[in-house]
Amino acid sequence: MARKDRMSGNEATAYAIRQVNPDVMPAFPITPSTEIPQMVSNYIANGQMDTEFIPVESEHSSMSATIGAQAAGARSLTATSSAGLALMWEELLLAASNRMPCVLTLVNRTLSGPININCDHTDGMGARDTGWIQIYAENNQEAYDNFIMAYPIAENKEVRLPVMVCQDGFITSHAVENIELLEDEQVKNFVGEYEPEEYLLNPGKPIAVGPYAISNYVMEARKAQEMALEKSKEVILQVAADFEKMAGRHYGLFEEYRCEDADYIMMIMGSAAGTAKEAVDALREQGKKVGILKLRVFRPFPAKEIAMALKNCKAAAIMDRCESYNTNGGPLASEVNAALFRNKVMIETVNYVYGLGGRDFTVNHVFDVFNELEQLIENGIEPEQYQYIGLRK
Repeated sequence: MARKDRMSGNEATAYAIRQVNPDVMPAFPITPSTEIPQMVSNYIANGQMDTEFIPVESEHSSMSATIGAQAAGARSLTATSSAGLALMWEELLLAASNRMPCVLTLVNRTLSGPININCDHTDGMGARDTGWIQIYAENNQEAYDNFIMAYPIAENKEVRLPVMVCQDGFITSHAVENIELLEDEQVKNFVGEYEPEEYLLNPGKPIAVGPYAISNYVMEARKAQEMALEKSKEVILQVAADFEKMAGRHYGLFEEYRCEDADYIMMIMGSAAGTAKEAVDALREQGKKVGILKLRVFRPFPAKEIAMALKNCKAAAIMDRCESYNTNGGPLASEVNAALFRNKVMIETVNYVYGLGGRDFTVNHVFDVFNELEQLIENGIEPEQYQYIGLRK
């Protein structure tokens, strides 16, 4: 039976890790994810789990050790943020291409420079093309639930890809919220035991992991990896359906909040979705037909599904908590606009950049965005594309 508690996002994630009880966790501390390995090491020291914790000398080493442990047949994970993820860059690609179903809990923090320890999605978006599945949480409950679902997704025989479970630094990771926790036995039964078919320490059946691939094989390997990522959509939805039967909480590739008849929709990720929902509730009371499409799964990108969800609205705001430095828009906007075009959904879209380096994003900002969408459609007033919200003049 589930029980209610109050936890920060980091506490909730560490609690989920204890319940899953993976075999190996290498980790190196970096703000704001430091608490997760700290709490896990306390659980281990107190005899509450038997995970092998490996203190390493860098984040590059932590991902290297995670891959090595996973290749040896152990269920493995690590945690990091910001520059730590950047230091793992080479290893992220190897984890995915070697089809290692490990998990990384990423507490999103901006990348330098300038140096800043607060939240935006620069780190996760920077790793968007490394071949990892990426799942983003709005709040602490979702951070907890997403971690529990991560291994059943990663280890599925049709997938066998690593999963990055993301939550917003400080906003989610350190803020305390009410949360509903599952019983240990429920989680254990849901996640199950890891039973790899191939692994390095399997006596009598030697294999090679990460061999050199000549030109004759690289394209085929990349295509197989891409096909697994595409297949993971179905697996993510099936795991979510199984989770709902156990926990009663529903998850999909994205959440549609009051979108059924919306003329104007804001597409957003992470903790800012809560702010946007509050604004939508207030605007609905004024008779405005507005809604929120909160993206949960960024990789694999649900292009067709998003296009179908937006096809009946008049205009959409696409919110990026990341600067892509391409002078044309943020990464989410690039993906969404391509999805709309390919699926022949011709609606107006406006790209906004918000919350960089922890800059506040308020209900009033959401009001302003929806007002600009309405002015665009009703009065033909073109808003500035690719504009920064809350930028000091």
